[in-house]
Amino acid sequence: MGSALILLVFLGILVAFALWAVGIYNGLVTARNAFKNAFAQIDVQLQRRFDLIPNLVETAKGYLSHERGTLEAVTAARTAAQAGLSAAKASPGDPAAMAELAQTQGALNGALGRLMVVVEAYPDLKANQNMMQLTEELTSTENRVAFARQAYNDSVMAYNNRREVFPSNIVAGMFSFAPAALLEIPEDKAEVREAPKVEF
Repeated sequence: MGSALILLVFLGILVAFALWAVGIYNGLVTARNAFKNAFAQIDVQLQRRFDLIPNLVETAKGYLSHERGTLEAVTAARTAAQAGLSAAKASPGDPAAMAELAQTQGALNGALGRLMVVVEAYPDLKANQNMMQLTEELTSTENRVAFARQAYNDSVMAYNNRREVFPSNIVAGMFSFAPAALLEIPEDKAEVREAPKVEF
């Protein structure tokens, strides 16, 4: 009778431990799926941005025939950024893929910024209805990308915190829950403008 009670207590502890481990595992899976879903929102907005760029370049082409290098730089940066997005889409959260995505998106931001500086020098182009609409849509998309990136980074932070705290880190290690990388797009130094100085 005593050994049966010990066996029941042992089985009860074993079942409680299994349920605890399953709960932690399910929480980690849920957190990982959350950041992957958040990345899917970034993908949607970046695809929208990629779709706008050829129209922007085509509209500017007629006015900027001698600025061909700027237009080609935007097109090349778009192609590289699409490749970076494809790599990140295959493995959201992977540090190497996210670094490549951040680098290519930063380069595209810089190329688009240089194009916008050139557009400012051409009043006819700046006043063109298509250019105004495309610029407005691009700005709106940039804002959506920023919101989607913030949501993704928040989800990654929640996932990484969950996988690193004790005792979840034990289950995470047992089932190879790798750390996820944030998406931090570097700013193009040429695009960072200083606030104007006011002197009285």
